[in-house]
Amino acid sequence: MKNRLDEVRKRLRDELRENIDYSRDVSDEEMQELIDGLLIREGKKQALSLEEKAWLRKELFHAVRKLDVLQELIDNAEITEIMINGPESIFVEQKGRLSRLEQKFESKEKLEDIIQQIVAACNRVVNESSPIVDARLESGARVNVVLNPVALNGPIVTIRRFPDRPIMMEDLVAFGSVSPEVCEWLQKLVRARYNIFISGGTGSGKTTFLNALSDYIPKDERIITIEDNAELQILNIPNLVRLETRNANVEGCREITIRDLIRTSLRMRPDRIIVGEVRGKEAFDMMQCMNTGHDGSMSTGHANSSRDMLSRLENMILMGMDLPLKAMKQQIASGIDVIIHLGRLRDRSRKVMEIVEVLGFENEEIQLKTLYRFEEEGEDKEGKIIGTLRQKGELAYVEKLKAAGLHAKSG
Repeated sequence: MKNRLDEVRKRLRDELRENIDYSRDVSDEEMQELIDGLLIREGKKQALSLEEKAWLRKELFHAVRKLDVLQELIDNAEITEIMINGPESIFVEQKGRLSRLEQKFESKEKLEDIIQQIVAACNRVVNESSPIVDARLESGARVNVVLNPVALNGPIVTIRRFPDRPIMMEDLVAFGSVSPEVCEWLQKLVRARYNIFISGGTGSGKTTFLNALSDYIPKDERIITIEDNAELQILNIPNLVRLETRNANVEGCREITIRDLIRTSLRMRPDRIIVGEVRGKEAFDMMQCMNTGHDGSMSTGHANSSRDMLSRLENMILMGMDLPLKAMKQQIASGIDVIIHLGRLRDRSRKVMEIVEVLGFENEEIQLKTLYRFEEEGEDKEGKIIGTLRQKGELAYVEKLKAAGLHAKSG
């Protein structure tokens, strides 16, 4: 049955493409009329159930107007990640589990057409001379594309889909990622304008946590967000400015980097600056923001631990500035107040693994104090990890809390 329908779909898709008038813009309504006409004629040739007609109608529309095989996956709210390893290999992450799908693209050329459709919508370019690009879908989903000659097994596409409703702190509490007491304490830190850095590995939920934490920002402040690809979904901030980088393109438009946007944002009278992720030279500019009156700023970075995040920041700053090591470490130590480290455990759950306070620079090193640490206590019958985010110390630098009229005691 499935093979028969697939053959009908391919034949009708080819007929539909032949019937489209490419000399003008064809509306979605006209496209649906063309599809309905094909289905009526097909129904006279062979019996098609209502369910089969509905499936063919959807598949044909997706093939010519949407993203073909991808569209149904993107529309599935339970799928969080889509991994395409060439035209015949599609994997998805659904409810924390990876699985391979039966669906595949009709050809490598069709997959490449869809890739060009995605990147063109973001004014990005990807080709053999520039084979790697980041983009996003209209829904906000993050897209990474790698083409030949870098990708040896065909075009590689990775799509990170975000929930339709932004995940808030109460959701993270319900997921077991963080405790209610720690959430209450973090809310105080955000309101008191502590500079917070979120670290973690790939897929640990850094952007999600940053977005949830941003919901604690007072609504009367002017916030500027800076991202490579706009992913943050900050709500309820009326005075919000969202900036996004731009790659250089064939029309001669120059590249606009995170560094360019941070420097520009300083002339836009921000109360706080939120950088989605620092990966390189812009780390120096971010530290300068945190050190020059923009308290309450936040960002994220890839690292295996809080201490590792500091080392990575040092390396990033060295990429952009020829600073003495001591001066660089002092800049980091005075800029960041708190580091929140996230992790993804073997049961696929995401947790706050550690919260540390940056005490300052002493004895040629940045001094850290552990405030909270996740301690594993075992597994339940289903293999789910049981543990507690335990308090290990009290916040030492409480002046910002006092200035904000908030109680200094940790959760």
